[in-house]
Amino acid sequence: MVNSTFFLVLRRMRAPIILLIVLYAISVFGLTLVPGIDADGNPAPPLSFFHAFYFISYTATTIGFGEIPNAFSDAQRLWVIVCIYLSVVGWSYSVITLIALLQDKGFQNTLTASRFQRRVRRLKEPFYLVCGCGETGGLICRNFDRLGQAFVVLEKDELRVEELDLLDFKTDTPALAADASLPDNLLLAGLQHPKCRGVLAVTNDEHANLAIAIAVHLLAPKLPIIARARSPSVTANMASFNTDHIINPFERFAEHLALAVTAPERFRLIELLTSLPDSPIPAPHRPPHGHWILCGYGRFGQAVGERLQAAGIRLSIIDPTAPGGDERIVGDGTEARTLIAAGIADASGIIAGSDNDVNNLSIAVTATELKPDLFVVTRQNQAANSALFQAYGPEFAMVPSHIVAHECIAILTTPLLARFLSELGARDEAWCHALVERLQTLCDGLTPTVWSIRLNASEAPAARLSLMRGRAFSLAEILRDDSDRSRQLPAIPLLVERSDRIHLLPDSDFELAAGDQLLFASSLNTLDRLKLTLQNANEIDYVLDGKTHSGSWLWEKVEAWLAPQKPATEGSQVARKGSSEMASTPRKIACAAGSTDTATSRSDLPNIADEK
Repeated sequence: MVNSTFFLVLRRMRAPIILLIVLYAISVFGLTLVPGIDADGNPAPPLSFFHAFYFISYTATTIGFGEIPNAFSDAQRLWVIVCIYLSVVGWSYSVITLIALLQDKGFQNTLTASRFQRRVRRLKEPFYLVCGCGETGGLICRNFDRLGQAFVVLEKDELRVEELDLLDFKTDTPALAADASLPDNLLLAGLQHPKCRGVLAVTNDEHANLAIAIAVHLLAPKLPIIARARSPSVTANMASFNTDHIINPFERFAEHLALAVTAPERFRLIELLTSLPDSPIPAPHRPPHGHWILCGYGRFGQAVGERLQAAGIRLSIIDPTAPGGDERIVGDGTEARTLIAAGIADASGIIAGSDNDVNNLSIAVTATELKPDLFVVTRQNQAANSALFQAYGPEFAMVPSHIVAHECIAILTTPLLARFLSELGARDEAWCHALVERLQTLCDGLTPTVWSIRLNASEAPAARLSLMRGRAFSLAEILRDDSDRSRQLPAIPLLVERSDRIHLLPDSDFELAAGDQLLFASSLNTLDRLKLTLQNANEIDYVLDGKTHSGSWLWEKVEAWLAPQKPATEGSQVARKGSSEMASTPRKIACAAGSTDTATSRSDLPNIADEK
């Protein structure tokens, strides 16, 4: 890319450079032919080639210096006047051409791409390649940034790329306005970069997502890919290229709505675990059974209709292209007469599922005017209309960008969550309700962060070392507060995986072993503190055994300095309470000096690839 920029400049500046060379050659050659005069006014030979070149070099560039080595003759001055005007014309042409080159859109794109490539090449931490930064991609990027996960963006719309610079991201994210469906652009964005951990094809064009999936499969077959699709044909085509995760927002919402009807507590549990971390807890949904009206029978309507009918819901369908019949009414549902003809008087719920947000709001308002206690489900196609839908306040809203973003975040940050969710089918509503109650009180009105960690040398070195040395511990022991071990951290262990065997909601006295993979639900603050405990030898020594020394040279000096200030009965509970604040700060200093694994950041979140 650097070479292409260099050669582009040479190609555009070829004519001005050649012109300047010719003008300089003529000027220098002329001065070597025109006779001069000496200091006494007598005729003298012309200037040498060196003196002529030296004089033209500073004269033609408007620097000005003087007539050397002697004053010029009139003939020489006449020739210099010609040279001056020739050089002004040549330099003016060159400057104008250079300004035009700098303003050229193609040259600016080349410079931008070159700068983007350099930034991607210099990335030192694992990152994900996000293809498409519209409503879905923007939501994913904001949550990646909040979680400390690095990412690179390819977006076709240049305006959206410029808007990324206005967002308050923690890091300077590489972003390029380019078509992500082109393989060259994917390679430019680091598809084959050793730190690339996966690709997200979440553009609004499902055919572009298909092209991205194919390119990733052929150019980087080991990279996992998450792709967004809508039609069954594109979904099947993606599956034929071994796309790891295919998200159809229509199918996902249909599954959720049907599950909310048949198993509301299980749906509530899934909703809490897959929501974006630290977002307000959504209101519970309790769709009723009985007769429903479905407005709009496109791809979304068909997906919802199939799931609801399988759940025992009787449907009346309103669609402009629907053939007339007992359960099919021709219309769009915005008029009261079509809703009355569909049987709204005895209906329990209505789904405004057209591809037009204004029509969907009109359907919802008209339906609630006819029957105020109707359960209303709306389809929101554009996130920009969120204010309108919030003002109306439907019981259930389907926003495709949110559905795709939620699932992408859940898959990427916690691959173990899929195993937990797969086990819910064997659990009854009472079990799900009990866990929902615990989760709702965990983070003070916010959704918990679901995350996983493996007790191995790379993710939890201190915990693994302790286990390998024979110091066994339970879940309750590692969940002690790292500032006061008498308190427990607010976290729920959801699952422990050991040798492909899973333990769902393990008890607090569950004994852990090296290599175990743990799935937790907690706040982001608890996540950081628990990771520090598992990764730092000083922290785990304190939470397990109450030891507050690290053995490092710096800590020994600090401990010696603090020794006279410690109470005589340091082992007692009273002494521990009185010195907890004093011991906490030096212990943090010791963590920085006595261990190589003290730094924990949210960029250490688990990747798609489950590295042992």
